[in-house]
Amino acid sequence: MNAAGARASADGARQRLASGIVALGLKVSDSAQDSMLRYLDELRAWNRAYNLTAVRDPAEMVTRHVLDALAILPWLETGSRLLDVGSGAGLPAVPLALAAPRLAVTALDSNGKKARFLRHVQRTLPLANLEVIEARVQDYRPAQAFPAVVSRAFAELGDFLRQTAPLVAEDGRWLAMKGKVSSAELESLPPGMRIEAIHPLHVPGLRAARSLVIVRREPRP
Repeated sequence: MNAAGARASADGARQRLASGIVALGLKVSDSAQDSMLRYLDELRAWNRAYNLTAVRDPAEMVTRHVLDALAILPWLETGSRLLDVGSGAGLPAVPLALAAPRLAVTALDSNGKKARFLRHVQRTLPLANLEVIEARVQDYRPAQAFPAVVSRAFAELGDFLRQTAPLVAEDGRWLAMKGKVSSAELESLPPGMRIEAIHPLHVPGLRAARSLVIVRREPRP
């Protein structure tokens, strides 16, 4: 791509991000939006060697990665702590940490090259409210359980709940980012857990169905 084409692509990505944030009804600072675009620049650069994402087009990366992540922001307590399990290239961890500086985000992934990329992003942007943990979910034992745990593409709902149960506070929540939610998945909940809500997510520019499934523990008798 020549210089003019690169500038046009960057301008298109910037415009898509700004208009998408407005469509989501969110307020995100200009500096945070600049950092989100820089994050995507770093993701594209590292993608040449590490294959971190199948999405290559800058504008599509804004929609499928950043806006998709930001769509769940209204359901987060932004002064709290959030664990992103199977964070991969930092989704939804990085866009959420950028949009909500008071949200302490931990990105957990066992893949070494993805964790290396996340540590690079953490230093480069920089992101003081992002912690990167390179470990399997089965082995990770934080000093304190999390009020909320999110997953974008980690596992089926039942597996996600079972594997992360020790990481969620007694009164905490699971937030599963899904496409279409099947009845079979909803019926696979482990004992003692219940669906609190299923919210349809309307990601600007994305035609595919997206949902946020929120799960809590059943109250003790």
